[in-house]
Amino acid sequence: MTHDDSHTQTRRGMTRAELLALPVTVDIGTAARALGLGRSTGYELARRREFPCRVLRVGSSYRVPTADLLRVLGVTPEDRDAASPVE
Repeated sequence: MTHDDSHTQTRRGMTRAELLALPVTVDIGTAARALGLGRSTGYELARRREFPCRVLRVGSSYRVPTADLLRVLGVTPEDRDAASPVE
């Protein structure tokens, strides 16, 4: 069980390369993971309109603009050129 717990912790955040490879918008679960939050916490913050960045409501789902997410995380598109291939 300890092995599974440590794997969950390492997957919680995202690397710079993963962040820069995200599509134009992402779901709340992906945005929450990028911010180091749990999926349930992300959805709760979105419902309360307290998510750390802009959230779009599209029908019954939430979408987070990746540009806003990257801005909150302090990652700029220029970082794409500086990102090392191995992290």
